[in-house]
Amino acid sequence: MINIMAITKEQKILTNISIEQLHKQSYDWYWIDFDQPEEHEIKYLSSPLCFHPLSIEDCLHNLQRPKIDYFEEYTFFVTHSLDAKTFEKGEVNFFVGDNYIVTFHDNPLIEINKVKQRLLHENNISNWTQFTVLYRLLDEIVDNYFPIVYEIEDFLTEIDENPQKKTMEVLLDDLFKTRHHLLSLRHTVVPMRDLLYKMINTNRLSDVWNKREYYSDIYDHLLKLTELIESNREITTDIRDSYLSYNSHHSNRIMQTLTVITTIFMPLSFLAGLYGMNFHYMPELQWRYGYFFLLAVMILIVIGMFTWFKRKGWFK
Repeated sequence: MINIMAITKEQKILTNISIEQLHKQSYDWYWIDFDQPEEHEIKYLSSPLCFHPLSIEDCLHNLQRPKIDYFEEYTFFVTHSLDAKTFEKGEVNFFVGDNYIVTFHDNPLIEINKVKQRLLHENNISNWTQFTVLYRLLDEIVDNYFPIVYEIEDFLTEIDENPQKKTMEVLLDDLFKTRHHLLSLRHTVVPMRDLLYKMINTNRLSDVWNKREYYSDIYDHLLKLTELIESNREITTDIRDSYLSYNSHHSNRIMQTLTVITTIFMPLSFLAGLYGMNFHYMPELQWRYGYFFLLAVMILIVIGMFTWFKRKGWFK
């Protein structure tokens, strides 16, 4: 589907127009949004819009790394959006020329709908240009990262406190899934941060340079997101090490208990095995109180070894 918004010289917004009509009349600037376009609609990118084949190829082959490419008549941007529910990345492409902006995306985006509604309800659209749309969209896309990161932070807190008393296997499985989400976020946020850095430090985009304080604000948000992601990754490492250390300590305590039990029963097994041999000439076998004496010796051995292990601190 293709949505078009054209701003006339009289600062009026027109929406019910086609791409062919854009070249027949003179507009102040216009915005073409390729929203999940079909194959016949994609052909408009090459004619009549006449974009470079490499730019069109980048639009059709997801997912490209966020970047900026300069062409003779326009600038091409590749950015990434994130789904707040699935954490899946979506590519959003921008073609920005002297009097137009073209957006291309294969997934429905709340961010674009927000900017469209904002533009339609704007009382004074004379302050809007194609670069205003670019800024608003980038700002919405980046702001949408924060709820995802905050949700992961809350989930890490839940893993750390474990109020539901989950088993260690379940907790570690959740932890590794969270680390995977953080890694995916990092692969999105860091290239976006680099993209904004290039935008605010280039002389080839005069409109961006004149409004660089706005784009710098987006860059600051991306810096904060990068720090949050790195901090959360460190937290996952600490939680993982803590769980593994606890598991190792718990296993050692179990092995220690079993070792104590085995050690106590070793002399008892020796005595039981010694007098369990079927030799005829064993003097103690003929003794009237030999059985009770042997039991007493076994009990004394158990008490003595238990006391000795306790003094050594094996039961602390």
